[in-house]
Amino acid sequence: MDDNSELVQSNLDEDRLQLQERFQHYGYLYFKQAVAADKCERMLQDFYRQLSPYIVCDDDTGLPFCKGPGFAETDAIWDEVYPKMQSLESFHGFFHEPDMLDIMSIVAGDEVFVYPMKMARISTPGMVGHETPPHQDGHSHNAGPRMAGVWVALHDIDQHTGRLKLLPGSHKNGIRPVHQVQGVGGISCEIYPQETSWHVSDVARGDVILFHSAMVHRAEPNLSEHGARMSIDTRFCDHGAPVFSTNLQPHHGWRIEGFDWDSIYRNWQHSSLQHYWRDYPNLF
Repeated sequence: MDDNSELVQSNLDEDRLQLQERFQHYGYLYFKQAVAADKCERMLQDFYRQLSPYIVCDDDTGLPFCKGPGFAETDAIWDEVYPKMQSLESFHGFFHEPDMLDIMSIVAGDEVFVYPMKMARISTPGMVGHETPPHQDGHSHNAGPRMAGVWVALHDIDQHTGRLKLLPGSHKNGIRPVHQVQGVGGISCEIYPQETSWHVSDVARGDVILFHSAMVHRAEPNLSEHGARMSIDTRFCDHGAPVFSTNLQPHHGWRIEGFDWDSIYRNWQHSSLQHYWRDYPNLF
């Protein structure tokens, strides 16, 4: 049985060297309400327009509400709504704005390369067993230690809707063997017998977690009656670090027919973030 502890909090105004040392020690940094609430709310509202009628805003709580049966990644409903979410210019631009780049620069330095592949996460009730199992992004993104992840809570999340759990210090053991399991991504990495202490906390809208590419992390199941959990994340590195070519594709563009960058860009108002990685110097 897991022994859970609270996430270790950091502050954006702390000394950069101290933050970097904490990142190397725990494998993550957790910042409370580092992104403005209104920015997160605008992103949620944009998503609701794409998710209707399946997920809407609850008038009483202001939180995501699942109106119909639950669905998981790669289900028919998910495949219907996900390309619409991915086509939002505001979603991709979210990570390229100065507030996010400043946060990522804490571990990547002044010149941050944000991966083109952006992820929107949806967890609905009634899908226990389909949550994301323990894994390392270094494996799934074919990346070394210079890549990191950034995760943003778009609304308040507690143990009922399911939280992000981190295995502190797990990045120090490198990339681990994996085996196939049910759940998002379809694989789980090895967990060693002594690794029973996970870090997890209820989080608030605008909370941000940075995590090392080899940090073992997983999602709790959504045990609520009608609440949906929504968050967004992407990967990044210092400009010039090696980036594997599959990270240049839209998330799930490899399996949904007709879902590519041309379809995503079709209704964008600006071109500055379209194919911005084409001249990146270290693709493999």
